[in-house]
Amino acid sequence: MSASQLVQSAWSWLERELQRWYDCGLEAQFWWRDDDASGDSAALERLLQLSHERQVALALAVIPSQLDAGLPQRLREFDRVSVLQHGYAHVSHAFAGQRKIELGGARSRGELARDLAAGQQILQQAFDNRFVPVLVPPWNRIEPGLLDLLPGLGFTGLSTLKARRAAEPAIGLRQINTHLDPINWAWRNGFRGVYPSIAQLLQHLVARRSGYRDRAEATGILSHHLVQNDATWSFLDDLLQFLGEQPAVRFVDAFELWPGRDQDSAGA
Repeated sequence: MSASQLVQSAWSWLERELQRWYDCGLEAQFWWRDDDASGDSAALERLLQLSHERQVALALAVIPSQLDAGLPQRLREFDRVSVLQHGYAHVSHAFAGQRKIELGGARSRGELARDLAAGQQILQQAFDNRFVPVLVPPWNRIEPGLLDLLPGLGFTGLSTLKARRAAEPAIGLRQINTHLDPINWAWRNGFRGVYPSIAQLLQHLVARRSGYRDRAEATGILSHHLVQNDATWSFLDDLLQFLGEQPAVRFVDAFELWPGRDQDSAGA
C-alpha cells in the first residue's frame, strides 16, 4: 500500500468508526485544547482564525507568569475561546535524570501551592468569566500526591494526555484529557503523520465505544500553535473540517466539560 493509499485508508477507517457510533445511537464528543499561550503572535492569530472558520470551541492553556497584557483584549473578539491554567511558569523543577516536570520534582508542596494560587489569581483577574479553573500541567505531568491539593486551591478540573484512569482523581476534581497530539516531539517538532495521528484518535474512540475506556470522557485534540509546522496546521484544519461533517460528532467547550461557571458572560 502506497503512502497516499494509507492516508486515504486512515480517513476511511475514522469515518467508519464514527458511523458505528451513529448507528449505535451514540454521540462522540470531542474537544480541542491548545497549550503554551502567553501573548499575541502570528501563530495565535492563525489558531484563532482556524477556530472561527471551523466554528469549533478552543480551550487555550495560558502560562500565568508569562501573560502578556494584550492577550485578554485580543480574545474578546472570539466567543468560542476559553482559558485554562497551564501551570505557573512552565519551568522544570525535575531532579537530575527525571523527565521535565513543573508540578513536582525539587519544589515543595507549599511552594507549588503558592505558585498555582498566584497563577489562578492572575488569569482570573485578566480573563474574568472566560477563565475556567482547570489545571493543565506543563509537559502533561503532575506528581500524583499533589492532586488532592488542587480542589482546595479552587481548581475544578485537570487535563493531561491519554485516556484518564479516573473521572475524579481527587474529590471535586474532574479530569478530561487530550488523546491526539499530532506533533512528533522527538524529531524537530515535525508532524507525526496522518496515519499515526488518526490511529491515536481511533484508539480512544474504539476503546470508548467498546467500554474498554470511559465512554463519558470526550476525545481531546491537542495542538501547540507556537511550534507546529505547516503540515501539522494543514492536518488540524482537515481534521476539524472532517469531524464537523460527521453526524455522530459534537464538539463541546470547556464550560460544558467543567460546568459551574457563568457561561452567558464567558465571551464578555
